[in-house]
Amino acid sequence: MTTIKIDEIDYDTDKLSDEAKAQLISLQFCDQELARLQAQTAAYQTARMAYAKALQSALPAMPASDTLKFN
Repeated sequence: MTTIKIDEIDYDTDKLSDEAKAQLISLQFCDQELARLQAQTAAYQTARMAYAKALQSALPAMPASDTLKFN
């Protein structure tokens, strides 16, 4: 017996209707995709910071009064 908790109520997944099971599967898929995309976003943000740092070190030196800012 597998249970899930929704709105503080435990449900036996074996006793859910086919429609409820299908909606649960879709919800779980969305949650997994969101987690995957969040991990991918973190990786891209890390890579972007590394590229920005590499770019700054590859640029010619500027006078102290000039600054670069990456948004």
